[in-house]
Amino acid sequence: MNTTTELSFIHRFEPAGLPGLPPVLLLHGTGADENDLIGLGRAVAPGAALLSPRGKVLENGMPRFFRRLAEGRFDEADLRRRTEELADFIGAAREAYGLAAPIALGFSNGANIAAAMLLMRPEVLAGAALIRAMPPFADPPEADLADKPVLILSGSADPLVPLPVAERVAAQLADAGAGVEHKRVPGGHGLTQIDVAQLGAWFKARG
Repeated sequence: MNTTTELSFIHRFEPAGLPGLPPVLLLHGTGADENDLIGLGRAVAPGAALLSPRGKVLENGMPRFFRRLAEGRFDEADLRRRTEELADFIGAAREAYGLAAPIALGFSNGANIAAAMLLMRPEVLAGAALIRAMPPFADPPEADLADKPVLILSGSADPLVPLPVAERVAAQLADAGAGVEHKRVPGGHGLTQIDVAQLGAWFKARG
């Protein structure tokens, strides 16, 4: 399905090709759009319905899901507002397309807002795969993430998200009760074939 401006976010939706698979919510990184992760979604969760919104915030013309004050410093007030807005869109999209609660697959900025959504609106997601995620909140809200599977893939040489920072987001989600698998993969901030293989195995276990 092509990009549509229906509902509150510009987005793409691809219906499920196989029954019974959880839908996947694709959340792109800075400078990408609703098309960027479609191929990844097809590769790691073949047959699943795909819902891919475009972030509404522009940073030097590049789409993002929320504002930041500097590299690694988030505008938390904007993050909270944008998280609520995105969660409401997901609810509307579920009704419009007849979807179960999705599993988020987010990269970088998209992974960060997915982590924020788990902590702020845990009922919206069935789980999440977070690639190169940072802690979304300095002081995270209390949440009950029992029975929520979460995969975090961190680059061992990521200059933007050093491993101690990545470990903090894993700890925040685990402390809230999520079933967290935190894996360190060779490489930096970019997506690698090792990430794709890890994601494919993880999503296969969710099917």
